[in-house]
Amino acid sequence: MAIEYLGLSQINGPLVVLEGVQNAAYDEIVEMTVNGSNQRLGRIIEIYEDKAIIQVYEGTEGMALRNTHTRLTGHPMELGVSSSMLGRTFDGVGRPIDGLGDITPEVTLDVNGKPLNPVTREYPRNYIRTGISAIDGLTTLIRGQKLPIFSGNGLPHDQLAAQIVQQASLGDNSDEKFAIVFAAMGVKYDVADFFRRTFEESGVSDHVAMFINLANDPVVERLITPKVALTLAEYLAFEKNMHILVILTDMTSFAEAMREVSSSKGEIPSRKGFPGYLYSELATIYERAGIVKGGKGSVTQIPILTMPNDDITHPIPDLTGYITEGQIVLDRLLHGQSVYPPINVLPSLSRLMKDGIGEGFTRADHQSVANQLFSCYAKVGDARALASVIGEDELSPIDKRYLKFGQEFEHRFVGQEMHENRTILETLDIGWELLGMLPREELDRIDTKILDQYYKPSDDSHAKADAGGR
Repeated sequence: MAIEYLGLSQINGPLVVLEGVQNAAYDEIVEMTVNGSNQRLGRIIEIYEDKAIIQVYEGTEGMALRNTHTRLTGHPMELGVSSSMLGRTFDGVGRPIDGLGDITPEVTLDVNGKPLNPVTREYPRNYIRTGISAIDGLTTLIRGQKLPIFSGNGLPHDQLAAQIVQQASLGDNSDEKFAIVFAAMGVKYDVADFFRRTFEESGVSDHVAMFINLANDPVVERLITPKVALTLAEYLAFEKNMHILVILTDMTSFAEAMREVSSSKGEIPSRKGFPGYLYSELATIYERAGIVKGGKGSVTQIPILTMPNDDITHPIPDLTGYITEGQIVLDRLLHGQSVYPPINVLPSLSRLMKDGIGEGFTRADHQSVANQLFSCYAKVGDARALASVIGEDELSPIDKRYLKFGQEFEHRFVGQEMHENRTILETLDIGWELLGMLPREELDRIDTKILDQYYKPSDDSHAKADAGGR
């Protein structure tokens, strides 16, 4: 029989202290009733003798030492999940907020999940198409991968996330089940409304489950939102054999909520005031992506985080880079030139890309095209640096070619319309058109057989090469 406790000993920010507790357990969920009617959830985060420190998800506003009844549930935070949650919108702890009634759960699961045994993990293969050339062509997203987007304040990561949700698929020839779980943490109301409206107008809402924690929602709720979203994703992937793409935005809000709660607990801060366990907390979220041997489903993650002051060495992007398999970096300079999406391809990479592209997956020339585009765009940086010193008129003809290539690459390959959904073949064909601007002898990362099949020089590439020879 559950015991109910009357009153609290102490209230400190989002934390409360309950004395005289018996048989309590760490991470146990408690149900709190304030003033006889207001129901709130809390989690035991520390136990000392007969005292329990409880983290209140909805915040402690309106709570007093004598007006609160607390009941221990005997279990950790759980979520009732069902495949009917697709097409629905929930708050940060998984309660419906779309006015369509409650969910009838098929099963109730611990939101902390169960760690995947490394032996049962299957190596990620095959790709997820986003319709965005800079991602599909150069930093391909592989099923079961975790590939974060590093952004900055004011950059269009929200629009990019919405575009990925609208366009993501398993490719044109796949008949496997695919769905998206979208979790937003600490977003403003107009941003949440933008996501809701965009998904509804584009007709993708029926295969998207949304979890939204608004900026004015309790900070503590932000800590549970990604876990709730991933619990549904794991159920759909591993029990319903679906391929699930999870988009988490913004992980910086999650980390800052952790810092705030850690400060309330009086813990000794680490780098930039974040708790020392920031790495392990991020890892418990990111490592819930993957594929299980023998199963037909997968969980793929795209966490989005805004780098404070565009600093990629900040603890949040720094630790994220250790855990994940690559990153997609948005660039403020490209954004200032009206390039959308402003993806800087040079610091971006996908470590699993090589095993999910090529013949049988995308096209045989994919890896060669990607390598050559990277190489040529790196030389564009050298040409621009030289032009800034001696002037563009003094450059050699081949360096001028690279300047022209760089401009076309940024505006035609990286840049595309917000609703433009390119196939992988269209992406590769654009890459070959751009490589055709350069003389064949400059393309040293591509096999001769592939060059013979796909390389078509543009009208003036021969003339420029001849001029360079003279």
